[in-house]
Amino acid sequence: MKKFFLSLYLNKYFLAFIVIFAYLEAIQIRFYYIKKLHWHLFTPDAALGQLINALLLFVIIGLVIRRLDVKILFSQAIKVFFISLAIYVFGNNFLSFLIALAFGTVERNFNTHSLVSSNIKHVIDVFVYGGFFLANYYFHKNQEDKAKLSKLEKAQIESQLAQLKAQLDPHFLFNNLNVLDQLIEEDKESASGFLHDFSDIYRYVLQSSDQKLVSLQEELDFAQRYFRLMQHKYGDAYTWEVAGLVNPKALLPPLSLQLLIENAIEHNMGSEKMPISIKLLLEENTLTLQNTLRPKRNPKTRGGRALQNLRGQYELFGSKVPVISKGSDIFEIQLPLISEDAV
Repeated sequence: MKKFFLSLYLNKYFLAFIVIFAYLEAIQIRFYYIKKLHWHLFTPDAALGQLINALLLFVIIGLVIRRLDVKILFSQAIKVFFISLAIYVFGNNFLSFLIALAFGTVERNFNTHSLVSSNIKHVIDVFVYGGFFLANYYFHKNQEDKAKLSKLEKAQIESQLAQLKAQLDPHFLFNNLNVLDQLIEEDKESASGFLHDFSDIYRYVLQSSDQKLVSLQEELDFAQRYFRLMQHKYGDAYTWEVAGLVNPKALLPPLSLQLLIENAIEHNMGSEKMPISIKLLLEENTLTLQNTLRPKRNPKTRGGRALQNLRGQYELFGSKVPVISKGSDIFEIQLPLISEDAV
């Protein structure tokens, strides 16, 4: 509930404006009828009642927006406005009827004159206070979306630079070129496969560097090539297994799987006798990577930044964030899959 009210952007400045406006409106209406100055003009009871009605209207509009999940478009705002108008007018009439029925005043309060008068007031309230609300809501929503877009672009740039830096790091290149040199002497066929995977990795990194999201199938193909590359270096000290079906409409941030595999390898000590098992479990809306937990004796002191960056990207997409769980011998990361229909 608190989250819902926060989503309406009903900050203290906007509410203060509504209170002042409702108070001045009440004074103006009273003066219109009595035509003279009197202390009764300035009592706050009518303004308080109008504020309550305005808050009720704001909640109705907020629920309509949430229900329709509309974007910041003029046509969508008009649609929200008229649906809210219908609900507000009907709700007020229905509530008034129940009260009149309880006190036996239906005939007096529900004649043509009173209905027309009260409904005109309801419609005016929706146009005035609903207009204020929508202007305030879409202004803050637009500002929030701009801020999210700015953060997303910044997070993407940082992620791309971090990935490229890690892949192009001289130490990384040196180690893998040494592996390639050994393979050329010992096993030319393996050397060819290594070089092929090595080139594919760089090609994918460069191709995906300007994309916000990539398909699950692309990520899975890349992850398998990356793991084969790691096997050339570590042998059978780490094993890779994929279970489940690939959702063809699933998307996720580029290089996500490579990051998870790298995280499992960098932080756990595997050997051919006691390999680290890395399993990828695919479901319709999530993927889960599990690995054997066997921490290295001298772990990296500055770890976790890449996972934090990945979490930040998910937050900026407005999606569920990765969930990390750690048991006595299993480390697990669950990534939500983003549907292409939601983008």
